[in-house]
Amino acid sequence: MQHDRLQVDLHTHMNALDCATLSPSELDAITHTLKGPLLDGIDLPDQAQFQEWLVAERVHVERLLGTALRRLALHKDLPPDHALAAAQAWSDQEPFNPEAATLLLGRHQQFGDAASAADQERILSQRFQQAGVAWSSQMPGRSATQDHPTPDHPTPRQYLTRQKIQFCSASDGARIAYATVGDGPPIVKAANWLSHLELDWNAPIWSPLFRQLAHDHRFVRYDERGNGLSDWSVDDLSFDAFVTDLETVVDTVGLDSFALLGISQGAAVSIEYAVRHPQRVSKLILFGGYPAGWRIDASDEVVREREAIMTLTATGWGSANPAYRQIFSSTFMPSATAEELNWFNEFQRATTSPENAVRFLSAFGDIDVRDRLAELRVPTLVIHSLGDQRIPAETGRDLASTISGAEFLGLESDNHLLLGREPASQRFVEAIREFVTPP
Repeated sequence: MQHDRLQVDLHTHMNALDCATLSPSELDAITHTLKGPLLDGIDLPDQAQFQEWLVAERVHVERLLGTALRRLALHKDLPPDHALAAAQAWSDQEPFNPEAATLLLGRHQQFGDAASAADQERILSQRFQQAGVAWSSQMPGRSATQDHPTPDHPTPRQYLTRQKIQFCSASDGARIAYATVGDGPPIVKAANWLSHLELDWNAPIWSPLFRQLAHDHRFVRYDERGNGLSDWSVDDLSFDAFVTDLETVVDTVGLDSFALLGISQGAAVSIEYAVRHPQRVSKLILFGGYPAGWRIDASDEVVREREAIMTLTATGWGSANPAYRQIFSSTFMPSATAEELNWFNEFQRATTSPENAVRFLSAFGDIDVRDRLAELRVPTLVIHSLGDQRIPAETGRDLASTISGAEFLGLESDNHLLLGREPASQRFVEAIREFVTPP
């Protein structure tokens, strides 16, 4: 093996990209070096900390690749016969980047024929619309329907202006932000960690789900204490507090009967609420849920790993380097693109503080509603991504089998948080509508 021909120093490329005078050939060489999975073939799934580091480094490389492709695609000296291919490569790397999409369409119009340009515009418009990300061929960075929306397809911005954000006070004085939007039979979404009542509507993840549910329902949601628009400075960040906050919001809104949606740890909160108030919950939908937290019956090894992650979170959550937050992104959404992961990394930092992030992780470990499952007397639908890498699908199956009469639906996805663009997202909404609509 000729070691003198082996180059693996990413800092060389980072420093090179800081140079404003790189030629197209130099940028092309960098992009070729950065393509392909970093350290391919050395994954160690049974070594959690190493695998988390490796995934974070791979995403860092993807970010560098996106930067290099942008520089190349926009380079003033790029030969015309390479312009279309460079724009396509940048768009492929960052499929939800409006600037990349606009450049790609422009290159098709400049170097292609009318038919190829029309096809490309259709493909791009559909891609951004399905993901709920604003883009227009006429006005880059804005939705094509933003200025002339149809009544049946409001934009994320319209939903943001339509929703009514208010505050209520929990029993301990913590202010809880809640919002209502839409008309029709009510659906209440129990809070789960990482939410923001305003930022959610522009998310490439759940914005399409929220918009569809709000289209024909009164959709009620709220930010968990310590998170989003709710009070961050709270003494009590516990499961009991999460449940009483849900009770407070429902009482404040004045709902007598409603469908209750619980996602991730919000599923356990919803289960506890439904056991306490079966007369108010008409239907219960649990997605990606679990009845017991990570501390319950955990081995010493699992406890050590979780505590190590909390230590990393405390030191890295608020930093500009997304590597620490990438630990969560890679398990929440393993099939997400680099652009979607970049968005989620920044979203995490905007929703809560490093201190609260650690407190949330600790509180989730103590959740235990296993003894409450047999007490549920509410029609229940359990939905779970079959490839979920954060909460295994087997947990969802066990949940459904323990709840009397519960239905189970497995989605063809490996994401704990569904991406708005994936088919499983549409099936998720359809299943909820079918379940909550009276026969």
